[in-house]
Amino acid sequence: MCFSATASFLTAGATGAIGIACLVRAGDPRELLLAATPLVFAAQQAVEGLLWLTLPQAPDGAVSSILTLLFLLIAEVFWPVYAPLAALLVETDARRRRPIALCLAAGIAVAAWLLWAIVTREHSARLLEGHIVYSTGLEPSALVGFGYLAATAGSLLLSTRRTVALLGVMVLAGSVVTYLAYWDAFVSVWCYFAAASSLVLLGHFEWSHRHRGRTADA
Repeated sequence: MCFSATASFLTAGATGAIGIACLVRAGDPRELLLAATPLVFAAQQAVEGLLWLTLPQAPDGAVSSILTLLFLLIAEVFWPVYAPLAALLVETDARRRRPIALCLAAGIAVAAWLLWAIVTREHSARLLEGHIVYSTGLEPSALVGFGYLAATAGSLLLSTRRTVALLGVMVLAGSVVTYLAYWDAFVSVWCYFAAASSLVLLGHFEWSHRHRGRTADA
C-alpha cells in the first residue's frame, strides 16, 4: 500500500469501500467512530498516493508541503485520540472503560506533543528506497512511542469485544514488524498493516448485522 502511488490509491479505494460497508452495517450510534475507521485509512492513503505523484516533481513545492502536513496530522495527531475514543464508545464493561479512558488520556498527551513538534519544527517527506520517509525534525522518545502504542493498540486490546481486541493485536503486530524491518519509513509502512486490519472491522460489523437480523426474525 505504502510502496507506490498505484498501491496507495488502490488501497484507498478498497478501504473506502470497506468503510462504507461498515457504516451501513453499524446498528448503534456508539459504533459509528469504529465503523468509520476504514474511511480515515482511505483518506490517509489517498493523501499519500498524491504525495507519490508530487514528490518526484516538486519535493519542496507548496502542494507537497500541504500533503505532508496533512498526512502527519492524521498519522501522528488524529489516530492517538480517535482510536481510544472509538474503543471507549463501544465498551460496555465499566472495569474496562477506565483503563481505556487512561489510554485516551495518553493519546491526547502524545497527540499534543506530536502536534507541537509538527507545528514548531520543519517537517518534510522524501522518497527513499521505495518508501516515503517523513520527518518532523524531532526524534520521539521511547515514552512517546509507548504512549502512541498504548493509545492506538492498547485501547483496542482492552476491549471486551473479541473482534476489536483482534484489531488491536493486528495493529500492535504491524507496529512491531514495521519497527524492526522499516524503521526509516515507520510512519508510512505501519499504515499498511493498519489498513489491512480494516477487514477485521468488516467482519465484525457483518457478523453484528446478521446477528441483529436473526434476532429480529425470531
